[in-house]
Amino acid sequence: MGIELLEQARQYDVDKFTILGTICAYPNHTPVPFSEDDLFDGYPEETNAPYGIAKKALLTQSRAYRKQYNFNSIYLLPVNLYGPRDDFDLETSHVIPAIIRKCIEARESGDDSITAWGTGEPTREFLYVKDAAEGILDATERYDSSDPVNLGSGEEISIKALVETIAEETGFEGDIEWDTSKPDGQPRRKLDTSRAEERFGWEASTPFREGLRETIDWYGTHREELHE
Repeated sequence: MGIELLEQARQYDVDKFTILGTICAYPNHTPVPFSEDDLFDGYPEETNAPYGIAKKALLTQSRAYRKQYNFNSIYLLPVNLYGPRDDFDLETSHVIPAIIRKCIEARESGDDSITAWGTGEPTREFLYVKDAAEGILDATERYDSSDPVNLGSGEEISIKALVETIAEETGFEGDIEWDTSKPDGQPRRKLDTSRAEERFGWEASTPFREGLRETIDWYGTHREELHE
């Protein structure tokens, strides 16, 4: 889909094309913090590899189109996003909205525990959605190169600490049980975000707990309409 969009944009003389890649494209054991220069230095984590490789192909095409057609496209790598209007469906949601919902529902029903996936040992980095939107806009307005650029907060947190923080912020005081039959995924994720600041003056500004509270508040306000 992305390759076809890029080709159609070229054919119709679109002035500029912004591509969003994925952190899943990085090699499984990328040195931390992840540098854009390491993107092609190994195979992605197995469970994310098909998605990551498909996204990485768009970077190769972006570079080729710039060289062959002088077509202006840029390639951004946003880290794991969270915030209001996230997907809170437990069948499809990512870790932050899933744990927020589990904690709130367990607190209200008086459950003694919730279940989280994996061991809790891997680390992740999260970017508040408003910061991500501003980063995409800043890059689109100010950046003109096919060199990939990370968009992240630069802060790393273990899944265990993340779940405990969400439990604290939602008022859930029960136990957290870890389902170790579920995969942990990539061991660590933390980005080097210096290129974004150097190339187009962007850096994330929302403290993690502040963004988390806004996400929890939004879900509390809209949960009934979400679960109709």
